[in-house]
Amino acid sequence: MVVVGPEDPLVLGIHDFFLADEQLKNVAVIGPQKAAAELEGSKEFAKQFLYRHQIPTAAYESFDASTVDKGYAFLDTLKPPYVLKADGLAAGKGVVILNDIDDAKAELKAMLVDAKFGAASTKVVIEEFLEGIELSCFVLTDGKSYKILPTAKDYKRIGEGDTGLNTGGMGAVSPVPFADEAFMAKIRERVVIPTINGLQKDNLPYKGFVFIGLIKVGDDPKVIEYNVRLGDPETEVVLPRLKNDLVDLFQAVANQTLDQITLEIDERAATTVMLVSGGYPEAYEKGKVISGLENIQGSIAFHAGAQVKDHKVVTSGGRVMAITSYGDTYQEAIKKSYQNIENLHFDKMNYRKDIGFDL
Repeated sequence: MVVVGPEDPLVLGIHDFFLADEQLKNVAVIGPQKAAAELEGSKEFAKQFLYRHQIPTAAYESFDASTVDKGYAFLDTLKPPYVLKADGLAAGKGVVILNDIDDAKAELKAMLVDAKFGAASTKVVIEEFLEGIELSCFVLTDGKSYKILPTAKDYKRIGEGDTGLNTGGMGAVSPVPFADEAFMAKIRERVVIPTINGLQKDNLPYKGFVFIGLIKVGDDPKVIEYNVRLGDPETEVVLPRLKNDLVDLFQAVANQTLDQITLEIDERAATTVMLVSGGYPEAYEKGKVISGLENIQGSIAFHAGAQVKDHKVVTSGGRVMAITSYGDTYQEAIKKSYQNIENLHFDKMNYRKDIGFDL
């Protein structure tokens, strides 16, 4: 079995590669085939899918270098802030939100004409800005049936109070307190069911995770984006709350018997806080010794940017590790994560001290 974590291989068609190879075709691949992975591979493809299946999302239009003037005109019809998204994969950096119309037009030119994001911005999607609070809904599907996994909310900005540069994620909370039964019913009826049905109608073969990035506008969910995999750091709070054996779930996805499985969810909240290298998400140094790991009690340390070198654990990336804890409430869980972080140290270690602040 191959469980595909990153988006690149899925968008490039790793699942199709396995299916086409005589020696590999019996290996189960957890992740959609190339045609379906376009939901993350192309913002325009995703918006067309959402519109076609009448799934609530922001109004949009897309443009390329030959229609940049039409893009300027479309920006003039919108109210600030202006949302510009590179159509292709830009490692999470292809979305720009600007308040000034002249800045927005300059950014559109930079993306389309000056190829700011390379091939990813040969097309740009311009969207209306949605005001609300974001959350993530995770769905596991075998192509026929589906299971809704725990909801989560992540914190993307480097600075406290959601300020500063975007990152791969600085922490997460699950479940999302405002996603009550009534709101979850809206997500299921208006978003999840039409998404799974839409994949079947459009003949998009899908075995794996559907990550649905949502925003709560008033009392209604709207889709911001799809990812075709589990998102990080939400994974570090979603999976710890799953009581089922993960391999059993994946086996059911491969065999299309997911409808026979009962999902068991831990009632407790889970939170995670990401420890990052000083300077991240810009330039940072690697190879800093991490101390205090033996003092962690009652939390799980998920290593991302760490390695063992000369019998010592040292940093090897920007987002070094996620410290996950359980609690009867998310406040209790977050407190435990922060208590354990006090036992940890590496040179220039940085983390957000306000995960869950807006809940």
